[in-house]
Amino acid sequence: MSQHGKRYRSLSGRYDREALYGVGDAIDLVKSMSSAKFDETVELAVRLGVDPRKADQIVRGTLSLPSGTGKSVRVAVFAAGEQAAEARTVGAEVVGADDLVARVRDQGFLDFDVAIATPDLMGQVGTLGRILGPRGLMPNPKTGTVTSDVARAVTEFKGGRVEYRTDKVGNVHLPVGKVSFTRADIAANVRAVIEELVRAKPAAAKGRYLLAVTLSSTMGPGVHIDPARAREVEEELAVTA
Repeated sequence: MSQHGKRYRSLSGRYDREALYGVGDAIDLVKSMSSAKFDETVELAVRLGVDPRKADQIVRGTLSLPSGTGKSVRVAVFAAGEQAAEARTVGAEVVGADDLVARVRDQGFLDFDVAIATPDLMGQVGTLGRILGPRGLMPNPKTGTVTSDVARAVTEFKGGRVEYRTDKVGNVHLPVGKVSFTRADIAANVRAVIEELVRAKPAAAKGRYLLAVTLSSTMGPGVHIDPARAREVEEELAVTA
């Protein structure tokens, strides 16, 4: 018996599930198959030709989506003094130092989407690794979430900056907007993600890099984008590098 419901199977019957589409056609299909009563998130999944079990082939970082995510991002900041005040001024939902560390550790508080920490507090925040790590919330200098300029970091993440990292099989999943976004806005975000992943390609990765690209909405089936279109971007960047 299929693990998907009747609605999902009905939607997936509207297109060729094995075909490879251009970005524009894929966006049109995803938007047309959205019938939920809420504004679904449009998600991009990219399968990379890397071995994430090897440290030199993990792909991770952050990028700013030109069209934003359309999502309200809740930010927690581990900071004290003037930096804590700056974080509150620019709209961080939760700000604290020892008290916030204790709240996460003792109460399991995790009501935030991004965690940012100043370098001087990482000794304490590091003790929360078992809680924050598995949820992808551990601050890290590589993703810009360990910084002395917390005001800038909060502003960027609220404005459309997102983190990415390969999972255990080499996939990267990122939101690229909402179904209500225009075709052009979603396309701009998709292109930004592909360009960023190509830029972040590990030197140790050999062979094909962009193996599969899939676009979907929260409740809808995935539409496969032709990786060759993404490889054209890869080649363009290689020429101009």
